[in-house]
Amino acid sequence: MGKGLVEIHATLHNILTMADEDVRQSLLSSTIDSLNLNETKAIQRRKSHHRSKGPSEKESQEQEKVLQPLINVEPTFVGLEFRIKYVLLLLALYLGIGTLWFFLIKNQIYGKKTNGVIDAIYFCVVTMTSVGYGDLVPHSTLAKILSCIYAFTGVALVGLILSNAADYIAEKQGILLVKSMLKNEKFNTAEVLMDVETNRDKYKFLMTSLLLVVLIISGISFLILVEGMEFIDAFYCVCSTMTTLGYGDKSFSTQEGRMFAILWILSSTICLGQFFLYLAALYTEKRQRSLVKWVLNRKLTPSDLEAADMDHDEVVRVHII
Repeated sequence: MGKGLVEIHATLHNILTMADEDVRQSLLSSTIDSLNLNETKAIQRRKSHHRSKGPSEKESQEQEKVLQPLINVEPTFVGLEFRIKYVLLLLALYLGIGTLWFFLIKNQIYGKKTNGVIDAIYFCVVTMTSVGYGDLVPHSTLAKILSCIYAFTGVALVGLILSNAADYIAEKQGILLVKSMLKNEKFNTAEVLMDVETNRDKYKFLMTSLLLVVLIISGISFLILVEGMEFIDAFYCVCSTMTTLGYGDKSFSTQEGRMFAILWILSSTICLGQFFLYLAALYTEKRQRSLVKWVLNRKLTPSDLEAADMDHDEVVRVHII
């Protein structure tokens, strides 16, 4: 009887031991599964957090695809060939029509005359540049009407030239901004600023200044040697011509002088305009550098591109304010 109780006790002990082992294994397995699950979730959270910190590779490619066409465009070369041909064509057409007009009505224009064709071109140039010396003036009704029409079209042409000059600065600032956005991922601030702070405008300003000095000296020299003016009168005539004041008391009166004036007046007035244009461009560089530094301190995100899509056509454009 006692032996049977011992066997029963041993059997129960084995059963309890096996059950306890099963429970331990079950608990251990559950714990391992729980740890694995938590680790997997943590990895997923880290990946999600990493993705949220910056755009994915696909998003970056799309971002560069949107902005890359703008990166390769320099403001001074955007449609430059077309613009030069367009402006030269308009200028040639303007001078050609004006020369024909005023040559046909040369008897209706009063003043000191030299050669019919030269005087007609000379009158067109002083009208176009708004110099208007007054040495040649329209006298008849027809001549006055044609002069008024020609003067207004000349102002429109000058406005077109000034508009292109303003576009130069605006395009430069806009392309600079876009280039800074893309270079933000590849270069540091110093490297980008070294690329931005080029001496292109400075060289243009210096070359224009040098050309302006040459034009002033050549104009004064010609007026002294050919037109027979005193130095102060020649300097006075050059300044009043280049600034388009054209008082009229001093002007080009000989045939040789007017032939020279046709090219010199156009060159000097345009050069003076370019001089002030590049001077303004140099003054804007400080603002551009501040803009670049601001852009480099923040990264371009897809939300920025979405915010830039003002008309919701899924096309991002650069707007200059």
